[in-house]
Amino acid sequence: MSVHSTTPNGVRIDAPRHPGQDQVLTPEAIHFLAELQRRFNARRLELLAARQQRQKRLDAGEKPDFLPETKHIRESEWTVAPIPADLQDRRIEITGPTDRKMIINALNSGSSVFMADFEDANTPTWGNLIEGQINLTDAIARKITFSDPTSGKQYKLNEKTAVLFVRPRGWHLDEEHIVIDGKPLSGSLFDFGLYFFRNAKALLASGTGPYFYLPKMESHLEAQLWNDVFTYSQQALGVPHGSIRATVLIETILAAFETDEILYELRDHSAGLNCGRWDYIFSFIKKFSNDPNAVMPDRGQVGMTAHFMRSYSKMVIRDCHRRNIHAMGGMSAFIPVKSDPEINEKAMAQVRADKEREATDGHDGTWVAHPGLVAIAKEPFDRLMPQPNQIDKKLPGFRVTAADLLQVPKGDITEAGLRQNLVVGMGYLESWLRGIGCVPLFHLMEDAATAEISRSQLWQWIRHGAHLKDGRKIDVALCDAILHEELAKAKASVPAGQYPSYDKAAELMRQMYTSPTFVDFLTIPAYHELIRQERMRKAA
Repeated sequence: MSVHSTTPNGVRIDAPRHPGQDQVLTPEAIHFLAELQRRFNARRLELLAARQQRQKRLDAGEKPDFLPETKHIRESEWTVAPIPADLQDRRIEITGPTDRKMIINALNSGSSVFMADFEDANTPTWGNLIEGQINLTDAIARKITFSDPTSGKQYKLNEKTAVLFVRPRGWHLDEEHIVIDGKPLSGSLFDFGLYFFRNAKALLASGTGPYFYLPKMESHLEAQLWNDVFTYSQQALGVPHGSIRATVLIETILAAFETDEILYELRDHSAGLNCGRWDYIFSFIKKFSNDPNAVMPDRGQVGMTAHFMRSYSKMVIRDCHRRNIHAMGGMSAFIPVKSDPEINEKAMAQVRADKEREATDGHDGTWVAHPGLVAIAKEPFDRLMPQPNQIDKKLPGFRVTAADLLQVPKGDITEAGLRQNLVVGMGYLESWLRGIGCVPLFHLMEDAATAEISRSQLWQWIRHGAHLKDGRKIDVALCDAILHEELAKAKASVPAGQYPSYDKAAELMRQMYTSPTFVDFLTIPAYHELIRQERMRKAA
C-alpha cells in the first residue's frame, strides 16, 4: 500500500501502488479533496441519515407526495441559467466506463455527448479510478490513443468529437482508499474533485466546460449540497461562477416529487434533468419494498409505456421546458446482436419505437449504450426535432398526481423472469468483482442499475410470498435451486479457474435476497468484498 510522504495532516492514502497515481494525486489535488471533505462530508452524512429515516416512514406505510413547503417554488416563474453554446444540441448521448478504448470510441461515435461514467458502469477499483482520471485528462488534451493488444488496431480521436460529461459516484458511496480525519472520503467528492481540479481550466480554455451528470439523489436538499460544492470549488480554483453545468438523473421515486425544486437549487449550474429509467424502477421497488401491494411483475414487462413511467417521463419534460432547460430521455439497454439477424432486428425495432416515443413526447435527446445504436436512435430525433432541441415544446396542460407516479404496473411473474433475475444478478456481480462495471447479458447491456432491478425483485417476491404464473410460490428454496443450476452452468461455460468470482458472486446474490432487511445498494457489499480481496492480496 502507498502512503504519500507529502500527504496533508489528517489524510491517509491506503491503496495499492498504481502507475500514474502520483500524477493524479498531487499534494495540491489531495489538499483540494481534503477541503471538500471537511467542508461538505458532515452534511452528506446527515442527508444519508435522513434517507434512512424517510425509509422507516415509508416502511410504516407513508406515501410520498409533492412538498407543501416548496409549493411556492413550483408555482412561481423562474428559469435556470442560459444554456452554453456547446450544450444546445444533445440529441444523442452515449455512456460508458472510462477505459481508453471506450473513451475514444464514444467520443468518435457521432453522438452529441459522451458521459464518462465513474458510477454504474464502473467498478471502483483503485486502478480503474486512477486510470480513468488519466484517460479523461488525455482526452481533453486530445493526446489519448490506444493500441489493441489483440488485434493491433490503433485508436485515436477524430477531428470532431462528442461533448464530454462525467458522472461521479452517488452520495451513498465511500472511497475507502483515502481516509480523512478518520472517515473514508466521499466517492462523489473524490470523482468530482479530481476531475474538476485537473481539468476545469483546460476545458474552459478549449471552449467547453466542466460538465457533470449527478446520480441517485433523493431530495432537493441533496441537490443543494451539490450546488454548494460547485460554488466553493469554482471559487477555490478561480473559475467563473456558473462554469459547472450538471444534469441530474431523476432515477429515484422520491426525486420525482421534487423535480422543480432540484432544478431551482442548481439553477446557476443546471443542464437539465434525465429520466434514469432503470434506477427509477429499482428505486420504486426499494422504497416500497415493505408494501405487498407494490409487488412488480417480471422486469421485462415494466417499460416506459407503463402508466407510472410515462407519467414521470412527461412530467420531467413539462418541468424542464418550463424552466428553459433540457429534458433528456433514458437509456435503451439493447445492444446489437451480430450473431442472430432476426433477434437483432427485433431489438433494433424496440430501440426505434422507444426513441420515436421520446422524440414525439418532447424529450430533447436520449441515451444509448453502444456506438452501433447512435444512428438508429438519432434518426427519429433528426426527423422530429430538426432544431437543436425542443425546449419550446411546453406541456402546460399536462397534469400529474401522486397517484399517477405511484401506480403499480400489472403483469405476470414467470420462471423465465425469475431465472433471468438470478442469472443477471450473479453474472453482473461476477463481472463487477473482476473490475468490469458493465457487461452484455441476454442481448442487453447490464450495469449496476439494471442488476439492481433483478436482485431487488427477488427480495420483494420472496418477502411477500409472490407466486409464479404456474402457481409455484417464490421462496428461498426455489431461488436457491435455480441459482445452484445457473451457477453450475456459468462455471461450466468457462475454463476451470478462469473466473473464480462466480462462487463469490452467487454468495453475494444469496446474501441479498435472503437478507431480513432490504440491502440498499448491491454495490456496497460488493465494494466491501473488493476491498477485502485487495487487502488479502496485500497480506499474501
